[in-house]
Amino acid sequence: MPITQYLTATSLDGFIADSENSLEWLFAVEQGEGADDDWNSFMGQVGAMAMGATTYRWVLEHEQLLEHPEKWQEYYADRPCWVFTHRDLPAIPGADLRFVHGDVVPVHDEMRAAAGERNVWLMGGGALVASFHEAGRLDEIRLNVAPVTLGGGAPLLPRRIEGLRLRSVRENGQMVDLVYDVPAEEGS
Repeated sequence: MPITQYLTATSLDGFIADSENSLEWLFAVEQGEGADDDWNSFMGQVGAMAMGATTYRWVLEHEQLLEHPEKWQEYYADRPCWVFTHRDLPAIPGADLRFVHGDVVPVHDEMRAAAGERNVWLMGGGALVASFHEAGRLDEIRLNVAPVTLGGGAPLLPRRIEGLRLRSVRENGQMVDLVYDVPAEEGS
């Protein structure tokens, strides 16, 4: 059964980006053997993706995707991606991007239809993922916890979620990978 999952890296103190909205801190952390295989396995199960405007801007600029749009295909292939935003953002040539705003429920329905028998991946940010949870549309949280403290920045999840059930813990080089099942939100 396909699921909607939030996979992200986080600092030890619970931030997914530093105070400059950068992920540079993450690239200095040693991952374990097989990290590429793990990534390929995960992506093989993803049929659609979503991210917020800040995440999109960072990926766009960090990877210089307007100058090198082929990188998008290398990373994400032809998977459709919904970008939640209230501002105009440049589209990456050749990428299946859908710029949206508002209620996550109808967008999630579109994503599920596009994903078919594969999963929906919520890349971030935390506030967007929390909106999916509040709508009863989040099934799993997958965290790659890095041995770094940032002291501030973009929080992993800026809202309260209780009752998470730990499914697995795995050492991954200097990181720890955690997988939690998310309980259904009452009333959803």
